[in-house]
Amino acid sequence: MTDGFYRVPKAINEPVYSYEPGSPERKRLQKAIYEWRSELVDLPMIINGKSVYSENREQIRPPHDLDHLLGYYHIGEKEHVQMAIDAALDAKEKWENMPWHHRASIFLKAAEMISGPYRFKINAATMLAQSKNAFQAEIDSACELADFLRFGVQCMTDIYSMQPNSSKGIWNYNEFRPLEGFVFALTPFNFTAIAGNLPAAPAMMGNTVVWKASKTAIYSAHVIMDIFRKAGLPDGVINLVHSSGPDTAEVVFNSPDFAGIHFTGSTQVFQSIWNTIGNNIQKYRSYPRIVGETGGKDFIFASPSANATEVATAIVRGAFEYQGQKCSAASRAYIPSSMWEKLQEELTKQLKHIKVGPVEDFTNYVNAVIDQTSFAKLAGTIDKVKEDKDADIFWGGTYNDEKGFFIDPTIVVAKKPDYFTMKEELFGPIITLYVYEDEEIDKVAELVDKTSMYALTGAIFSGDRYEIDRLVKRLRHSAGNFYINDKPTGAVVGQQPFGGGRGSGTNDKAGALFNYLRWTSIRTIKETFVPATHYMYPNFKPDIE
Repeated sequence: MTDGFYRVPKAINEPVYSYEPGSPERKRLQKAIYEWRSELVDLPMIINGKSVYSENREQIRPPHDLDHLLGYYHIGEKEHVQMAIDAALDAKEKWENMPWHHRASIFLKAAEMISGPYRFKINAATMLAQSKNAFQAEIDSACELADFLRFGVQCMTDIYSMQPNSSKGIWNYNEFRPLEGFVFALTPFNFTAIAGNLPAAPAMMGNTVVWKASKTAIYSAHVIMDIFRKAGLPDGVINLVHSSGPDTAEVVFNSPDFAGIHFTGSTQVFQSIWNTIGNNIQKYRSYPRIVGETGGKDFIFASPSANATEVATAIVRGAFEYQGQKCSAASRAYIPSSMWEKLQEELTKQLKHIKVGPVEDFTNYVNAVIDQTSFAKLAGTIDKVKEDKDADIFWGGTYNDEKGFFIDPTIVVAKKPDYFTMKEELFGPIITLYVYEDEEIDKVAELVDKTSMYALTGAIFSGDRYEIDRLVKRLRHSAGNFYINDKPTGAVVGQQPFGGGRGSGTNDKAGALFNYLRWTSIRTIKETFVPATHYMYPNFKPDIE
């Protein structure tokens, strides 16, 4: 047993590789992609550190190359979910009693593995199964996931150092306990980093976890599990199941040991989960922690003083990077009429060079959307707009699913600000613009705030500082992550803590101290060195005559 106040390595954001032609990282990533495509995987569930197979398998195919088979994953049943819960509970005592610096070491080692020997493997897996291009995969699966782990360790130590004052003769201190029971992590397809962070954050604070990854991101989830296990994560601390949503929910939310959920996904699913937890509240040992980041209808608001080229670039990047499948993606924009003609020129200038296709061709800016369900929804939206007199398509409006689920970058121009594509989350490469009269800027700012149920990200563009100040105040509650003269995407761990309110979630800020606090239950301890020996206080004594 060693004692000491350990100082962890200072967290620094992982540098982003450029993948320029001829660069060594480009060649290594291309080699990793070739190797992954050449291998047929068979992915089991990981429960208590063991590979668990079932008799029911599902194919894994790249969304951009439906003829190619990457492998299979094994579908779990309710019994597998219960096995995972039991494993998490069995592992709990040893894990929560492990000295915190050993837990820190495991996740710091995992971060080094992600940014080092596993960098190209996890990027290639994300590219192939989730159809992300090289740069988007790099900033997500390699850099952001490593950042989450390094900054998470730093947040953990910052929390442990949050201690109360003590009076003379008394020592007060906070003990940050893990929650009673297990934590359920339900993760999305669109960010490999989020998929890794949602189970890792509670585990870092001493909790044990049941993890259900999106069925379209199981490929990269297994790379993450492989990294965690090789970094020294003990068996049973994180258990990965591939069961259906309804089966998983029935077992997890009826367990008396359910202690919390760490969620990223749709608003509708999160609200349903919250309702289920509320209805079952009497079953639980303690009140579960509910942490969720959900949908968005994220905006770009340009004022007449903004620069048209800058606004155009923000639209193209904010709306079409990773096919608009980011919670933060720009999906509605408000453009002053005085800028509209120039903006059309700038958008055309940029969009005419964008290529759409598979990720293996590094020159393709836009790749496939995640699956047939998403493709059908987006194609149906485009068809509806084409038939509607209340909107026009300025750019794109085409799609093809012959070889993959390709939706071309599409810009809709709405003739009224409450058009359905200005309000509904589409989660694809479609953005709707509304052109307003310059003198109505304050009225339109009101529309920005009230049009959508969401409040995740938003951006304003202006060259007038008084105007910026006014808009920042007016749109105070419209976005949890707010951008001035920048696109509303690309939050960096340790720099822009991410999360939103209203219909966009609990705003617990992933990767920041606020989030890690949710996975602890604080016990405050007071020790008196010389205890009192009589009940009487001085004020009860009689007056002196």
